[in-house]
Amino acid sequence: MSLLTACATAPSEFVSALNPDRTYTAQSQDSRVQFLVLHYTWGDWPSSLKILTGGPVSSHYLVRDKPAELYQLVDESRRSFHAGVSSWQGSTTLNHSSIGIEIVNPGGRPDPGGIVRFADYEPEQMEIVLKLVADIVKRHKIRPDRIVGHSDIAPTRKVDPGPKFPWKRLADMGLIHWPDAAMVATKKAAYDTALPDVKWFQARLQKHGFLVSQTGEMDKLTRDVLVAFQMKYRPAKYDGAMDAETAAILDVMTSPPIMK
Repeated sequence: MSLLTACATAPSEFVSALNPDRTYTAQSQDSRVQFLVLHYTWGDWPSSLKILTGGPVSSHYLVRDKPAELYQLVDESRRSFHAGVSSWQGSTTLNHSSIGIEIVNPGGRPDPGGIVRFADYEPEQMEIVLKLVADIVKRHKIRPDRIVGHSDIAPTRKVDPGPKFPWKRLADMGLIHWPDAAMVATKKAAYDTALPDVKWFQARLQKHGFLVSQTGEMDKLTRDVLVAFQMKYRPAKYDGAMDAETAAILDVMTSPPIMK
């Protein structure tokens, strides 16, 4: 595994010369990094490296596919420009408060019949990504609900890291929350009988973290957000439709956990 490292922030010569007293430490502080955002590059290795090092787009890390290698392009203490116009849980302009990981992958491309097909991720590449995510989360104490995809924070513009990204593996590692299958099955049975209206879906999607207008109408924004949600939690079917299974998963993910 190779590592290309940008220069870390150097200590100030002025401050060092003054030799400040560090006896006291403020309790009210935490990491600048509050979010971790996962992307695919939608290109091959040469084009991905060129775009992410030549500006204006950048990311903290780039994970190559063949061979599987890790590159650091921006120091974690500095801002990279990977999120763009974005929102999650009421926070906006997430470049200021996040670490971005770009994964070399061609993404979704239409086949001869016009159906978009997403490319698989390389197994060795994913091992690097999963270990990197675990390391970043541990060091910065990032909350499970703040480990997101580009499609979560910008659902009208982006679909990466797409339905082939192994979110369930992150859940199995204890890094993100995941809907309990038994609870989903129970709630789905009820929603098969009576499906909630659009406004219910919009309210629950907003509670989950998306920026969703509470219009009560099935507009493009709502459909795009549903696609993003389904790609993450139900990648076998991500048509953006309001159905009983999506309602059940959304209900479980936005309801308080049952205390035992």
